[in-house]
Amino acid sequence: MVSYEQLLSAFWNGHDAAYMPYSIQYRSAIFYTGDQQKELAKEGAQVEQNRLGKEIYTAVESFTGFYVAEDYHQKYYLRQIPEVVKDLYAIYPDPADFRDSTAAARLNGYLGGYGNLDTLKKNLTSFGLSNSGQKALIQETLSGLAPACPVG
Repeated sequence: MVSYEQLLSAFWNGHDAAYMPYSIQYRSAIFYTGDQQKELAKEGAQVEQNRLGKEIYTAVESFTGFYVAEDYHQKYYLRQIPEVVKDLYAIYPDPADFRDSTAAARLNGYLGGYGNLDTLKKNLTSFGLSNSGQKALIQETLSGLAPACPVG
C-alpha cells in the first residue's frame, strides 16, 4: 500500500509536467476522490511549477472513472515482437483476454526494461510461449534488461 502523498511524489518525479500535450487524450492528469486529495494535488502542482520556473500542464481533476484503451494501444512493447504476440493470441484468442492477461503484462514489462534477465529466463517456460517465441523474446530483451538488478 502507498499513500496518496507517495503516489503524488512518484508522479511528479516520473514525468515532465511542463510538457504541453498535443491532444486531450495524451495529457497528464492527477485525479482526486475527495477534498484532502484535491488540496494535496493542487499544492503539489504549485510546488512543481515553482520548482520548474515555468507553466505546467498537468490537470487536477475529480475522478469519475477510467476507460480501457483500444486494443491496439495495449501491450505496446510486446506488440513489437510478432512471434510472441502470435503465441499469446493462440493462448488468448479473445483480445480482451490478451489485454487482461497477467503473462502478457509481465512480458510487456520485461520488454519495457523492467525486471532482470535472470528472472525472465527462470520464468520463461511459465508463459506458454513456443521455442521460437522464447528465443525472440530473449533476443529482444538482451539489450534492455540488466543481467541482475534489484527489480524482479
